[in-house]
Amino acid sequence: MTTQRIETRLRKSSTSALTAVAALTGLALLTAGTPAAAASPSPRAQPTAAQLVAAQSAAAPTASYACRADTKFGKHTFSLKQGVNAKAPATVKAGTGFTIAVQLKPGSLPAEVRGFKLKEVRDLTLRIPVPNNTWFISGRLIGGSGLGSTPTLEHSGRVITIRLGGPVPGGSAYQLPILSVRLKAGASGRVVKTSLKGTSFDDPGLTLTAAIKWKFITIKSPVACYPDTNPTLSRTQIR
Repeated sequence: MTTQRIETRLRKSSTSALTAVAALTGLALLTAGTPAAAASPSPRAQPTAAQLVAAQSAAAPTASYACRADTKFGKHTFSLKQGVNAKAPATVKAGTGFTIAVQLKPGSLPAEVRGFKLKEVRDLTLRIPVPNNTWFISGRLIGGSGLGSTPTLEHSGRVITIRLGGPVPGGSAYQLPILSVRLKAGASGRVVKTSLKGTSFDDPGLTLTAAIKWKFITIKSPVACYPDTNPTLSRTQIR
């Protein structure tokens, strides 16, 4: 097979392959109202992240991402839809602490797409804004499996960053961890909303690298995504 024919075949299938591996990338995260000073947190106990997620009985909303992969054959755009389970208390008092928990359904990566082997997905990064009208107290990742490495959680200023080095091999099942964020409520009368991060391909909510192999040729493609449909996943009224 000539080099030209190989490149043509790779070009035709690269978008489909990257669409499939992008099923790993959805994670619904946090945004909200206007920052304000707050009093000391209340000692009253709040539900744990696991309890919040388990209490979510309604159908999970669907997040929609616009994604772009940069390949040696040019830029390819595609969409990704992901069901998300998110839960937060309906109301909190100003100045008290509360927990927001977000979880994705389990998934799996394909081993092969149109005759091309999906080798792995790695270097996944999620950047999350701390909701306005709240103050960040702490964050943690709970559970998760089949991820190739331990995800890490970083906080700096008004941004939370989740990093997953991977690799997650093609053909494997995975479960992303629950994201649990402990916040301190700001001024009363505001509503804290959970939704997605990102406004454009230049301001993505998530990025990753996908490796697709055909015989001795491996294509490594960086992928950037942002929410083009941004549903409100939960609301918390500050009283």
